[in-house]
Amino acid sequence: MNQDMLKKHISQQFNAELEDVRNRVLTMGGLVEKNVGEAIEALVNGDAALGEMAAKSDYQVNRMELSIDEECSRILARRQPAALDLRLVMTVIKTITDLERVGDKAEKIGRLAIELANQERLDRYKELRYMGELAREALHQALDAFARMDVELAMQVVRGDDVIDDAYDALTRQLVTYMMEDPRNIRRGIDVLWCARALERVGDHAKNIAEYVVYMVLGKDVRHVTPEQIEDEVRKATR
Repeated sequence: MNQDMLKKHISQQFNAELEDVRNRVLTMGGLVEKNVGEAIEALVNGDAALGEMAAKSDYQVNRMELSIDEECSRILARRQPAALDLRLVMTVIKTITDLERVGDKAEKIGRLAIELANQERLDRYKELRYMGELAREALHQALDAFARMDVELAMQVVRGDDVIDDAYDALTRQLVTYMMEDPRNIRRGIDVLWCARALERVGDHAKNIAEYVVYMVLGKDVRHVTPEQIEDEVRKATR
């Protein structure tokens, strides 16, 4: 299924409204993805200025969420959409909520990057970079799946979340050992752990967006089930 399925209305204005709200979600997603990338680079490279830039950009994300949410409310009130159109609007509403929360995580990482910028660098920053690359790629793929209405790509994001979780668990164990070896490392270790937790949550939000794509395209609510159950639902819906 692709975005051409949305272009079947008698009202060209309705078509334009749906296309506009989709494009605005992707614009918001692009900004969030940029903020996450800058926050990760600031953390890994000890760049306080870049960390501050990533943190301060969150207000733009918040404004976009409010604006898109208001437009979706107007579409629901004026157009009373049904079927795929209704699922699209509902998916947009849910997606921007997750994107706003990812923006919050980017702000948090940016502020922690400022605090850690002048401290001794840890070997664990390599693991943070790896986690950051995984989380950012998951977010990018989820947004791409939304843009293309691509269920298979959405499923790749869902399946890949376990890899991010495993990386987070491994880094957590390393940090606990590091802090136990020398109590003076506890404060810094906790800050790094908070960054890792934020990245793990970015992966979770990307997975949520991917699940919304499955719902939008197939009309199947696949939240709170295993990837194997989601794949089974996808197979049933596409027979």
